[in-house]
Amino acid sequence: MVIIIALVISLICSALISAAYFYRAQYQLHFQYDRLMNNCNSGIQILLNNGDSSYREPQALSLSGNPTDSIILQKYPWGIFDIGVIKTFSHRDTLWRVFSIANQIDSSKWSSVYLIDEDRPLSLSGKTSICGDARLPKAGVKTAYLDNQSYTGNEHLVKGHIFDSDRQLPPLAGPRLELIRRLFRQPEETGRRPAPSGGTTRSFRLSTRVIRLDDLTTLQNASFSGNLILYSDTTLTIDSTVSLQDVIVVAKSIQVKSGFHGHCQLYATDSLSVGSDCHFTYPSCLALFRSTAGVTDLPGRISLGEHSHVEGLIFTYEKQTGKLPPIIRLAKNTMVSGQIYSQGSLSLKEGVNIQGGVMTSRFLYASSITLYENYLVNTRIDLTTLSRYYLSSPLSPSAGATQHILQWLK
Repeated sequence: MVIIIALVISLICSALISAAYFYRAQYQLHFQYDRLMNNCNSGIQILLNNGDSSYREPQALSLSGNPTDSIILQKYPWGIFDIGVIKTFSHRDTLWRVFSIANQIDSSKWSSVYLIDEDRPLSLSGKTSICGDARLPKAGVKTAYLDNQSYTGNEHLVKGHIFDSDRQLPPLAGPRLELIRRLFRQPEETGRRPAPSGGTTRSFRLSTRVIRLDDLTTLQNASFSGNLILYSDTTLTIDSTVSLQDVIVVAKSIQVKSGFHGHCQLYATDSLSVGSDCHFTYPSCLALFRSTAGVTDLPGRISLGEHSHVEGLIFTYEKQTGKLPPIIRLAKNTMVSGQIYSQGSLSLKEGVNIQGGVMTSRFLYASSITLYENYLVNTRIDLTTLSRYYLSSPLSPSAGATQHILQWLK
């Protein structure tokens, strides 16, 4: 009987010792994770408050002064945005955080419409609606009768305050333009990789992989995601069977087939054409970019097909204005949720819905026989319907100084 009692007592003691050991191990693990998370959060704040290129290359820091408890920070440009990479480690435990970075909108610079002053008013016809503060020519805004339609919108014409605009658009951010210009450099021979037939994925923890498409002029039945730049020196066609997630595409001209869905950044020097029923989810970018003169005698062009939707930024930029300014064309019933910056003209068909803001030198409306300047017909531009969580690129004139996490990445 004594032996049985002793055995039971020993089993109970062993169980208590094991429970205490397990509890201590779990406590240490939880404590270690909390410390790594605190270091990550500190690293996030450091990168969000950093406005220069000091973290362009990975930098190691010791937040606690203990070399075994360190953090590695990196912040590098990714098109119109930035990427933050944090690696924190203590002994053999490691924690990663990767995210894109964007800027909060500066409300003092934000408006539904910015139309430069060329001594002509903005004319509204049909069921046109402008909601939000606007910066317009001193000639103001008026109603017009066009295509057998009189103005049937709100009696105030602009539901918001109207301020005077200048004779030129607010400029895009120069440092960011320089970073975008570098995307058009031809990849070095040592850095060239052929395009995998079925696509590929690359983590943002790793160095950027540049894929030169060479003779491949059409992408189809492929999936590309992550830290990839697809480069072409000719016209590139992107089929609706292609999946693009977070990647950058650079080409002379880009044609996106009808029915495409994805989120990416597309940069072209000559033209960028998007078919009908396409959807670029947030945060995406469509850009026409010319950093040198004499690229072509033809005007640069971005066109969006019927019933297509872009969430993000659409912009044109020419370092030296050509004989014919660049143009952005939005077909019937297209939608843009975000920002449009047209250094030249913005052509809008009936039924266009812009949830956000527009900056342009002039509006164009084409009837069956005539082209009208600074006329809006059955168009809706509504700053108030844009999500309050929308973040802008530091490229935009409306961007504020405060930066936030835009998206968690792998």
